Amino acid sequence: MAKKSLKAREKLMAKADEQLKFLNNGIFEDELPTFKEQLSDINQFPLQPNKLEILQINLGYMCNQVCAHCHVDAGPDRKEIMTKSTMKSCLKVIQKTGAHTLDLTGGAPEMNPHFRWFVEEAAKVGIKDFIVRSNLTIIEANKKYKDLPEFFKKHNVHLVSSMPHWTEEKTDHQRGKGVFNKSIRALKRLNEIGYGMPNSTLKLDLVYNPSGAFLPTNQEVMQRDFKEKLIANFDIHFHQLFAITNLPISRFLDYLIASGNYEDYMYNLVEAFNPAAVTNVMCRNTLSVSWDGFLYDCDFNQMLEMKIDSNRKHITEYNEAEIQNRNIKIHQHCYGCTAGAGSSCQGNIT
Repeated sequence: MAKKSLKAREKLMAKADEQLKFLNNGIFEDELPTFKEQLSDINQFPLQPNKLEILQINLGYMCNQVCAHCHVDAGPDRKEIMTKSTMKSCLKVIQKTGAHTLDLTGGAPEMNPHFRWFVEEAAKVGIKDFIVRSNLTIIEANKKYKDLPEFFKKHNVHLVSSMPHWTEEKTDHQRGKGVFNKSIRALKRLNEIGYGMPNSTLKLDLVYNPSGAFLPTNQEVMQRDFKEKLIANFDIHFHQLFAITNLPISRFLDYLIASGNYEDYMYNLVEAFNPAAVTNVMCRNTLSVSWDGFLYDCDFNQMLEMKIDSNRKHITEYNEAEIQNRNIKIHQHCYGCTAGAGSSCQGNIT
């Protein structure tokens, strides 16, 4: 590993270690059951994977935004970026894995200088279902990204984009001043070429994350409200709304601690634990690959440096049989995926 990448890795590990220690604090020793205890009570420990369906690849933490809820601490100053060499290793795995979906995330994945090359090469090796998690405003960032909508359309990319609210005030509060208007302009451009329109095969889904220390409300009700308001106010269309619970890690954990909401939030997650959600948590059908090629059960574990329970922890060592027979690593943050209707990168899971 290059010296620069090694330094970045060491910094991430130090922050992850600090957060894991905090998640192990007294409320789980004395007052609340651990996630492991909850799984044991319903005979689901150790948690094990089902067939691999989705390979989620983080192309880097660089982003043109700094969102308050971001679980990867992304921003313009982040230097962690996936190299073309690591991408080539991912392509080799894509060719031999049974996964049918490639989910590209970041940061802003489009800011990786090899992003377009990677999408084109993945298409050549047989990937049919592309998901790109775009923040929308990247389309407005500068001239280099202006033609992204056409690139997405050419490769039939399924866009999943963050949209905290249908109002400027609430969106800008979470994602930064001016983000709402840029997002609206980007959505209009995407609608113009067919994305998100009724009966269109160009999929455009939006993602809602709560802006504070509370759980999302009913996804179907929120989707109806979002559709009504965005059509009425801006004539903007989209397909589905995914409501995602904020997990107590990274920037959101920092916020919970600083605002004095950590214990209340954890109590809410534990009290909302839904055994039925355990069946469909995304770590059971998804494998996460970090910007430097390490393997994780999910991108939340990636932020806590909880690499997969296997002797082969890097994409260059990928062995499907061994990975399929592993136990999934869990911790207290996993309550976020099993609270209420459950939560994953595809929204509710029950």
